[in-house]
Amino acid sequence: MLGSAPVVMEIRTFEEADRAELRELFSRAGEGAPTESLWGHEDSEAAIYLDPYMELAPESLFVAVVDGELVGYLTGCLDSSMMPSESQRMEKAIRKYHLAFRAKPAAFFARSVVDMARGAVRREPAPADFHDARWPAHLHINVEPRGRGTGAAEGLMNRWFDLLRETGSPGCHLQTLCENTRAVRFFERMGFAKHGPTPLVPGIRHNGKRLHHLTMVWAP
Repeated sequence: MLGSAPVVMEIRTFEEADRAELRELFSRAGEGAPTESLWGHEDSEAAIYLDPYMELAPESLFVAVVDGELVGYLTGCLDSSMMPSESQRMEKAIRKYHLAFRAKPAAFFARSVVDMARGAVRREPAPADFHDARWPAHLHINVEPRGRGTGAAEGLMNRWFDLLRETGSPGCHLQTLCENTRAVRFFERMGFAKHGPTPLVPGIRHNGKRLHHLTMVWAP
């Protein structure tokens, strides 16, 4: 009795011809995660977490291809100071897509303002852009459900680590959520360590509960 056909996987650098398929992958890759969608407006979220990397750092954007189709990607930047910060990218997306006038995003940002005000009154720490010369590079990684268990995530991360070593980078960081336990376990298995405080994230809710911001770091 013949077994199932082996999975054919390739990890490679982003190519311009991947743009449309990668954008489509972005819309489904986070399925099941607490941050599957931040405020229910996909184009603006892609403008923060995908598009700038295709434009500004395509040489450190890697894709996982299984049986000829994209199933995952890793966006990275070797020097975070060369990329607009997440806060700057978010502010630009809010203006470009007029999110204050869209129901779901407007509700999200209104809730964020309330959360930040309550946090200030209680003197709680707040999430912030991360800057530390020990870990100047950063990354985002996403693999869609059908690509999980294929080795795609490990392959993407190892390709990223190879780039960091080749370029002599002292290290990198990523930011996720404490409650995204599947992702946290994966990052720890790949050698990342938790770093710093874990403040509540303004605006975000998952199953009615607030979530905690987590920074993780890695050095070669």
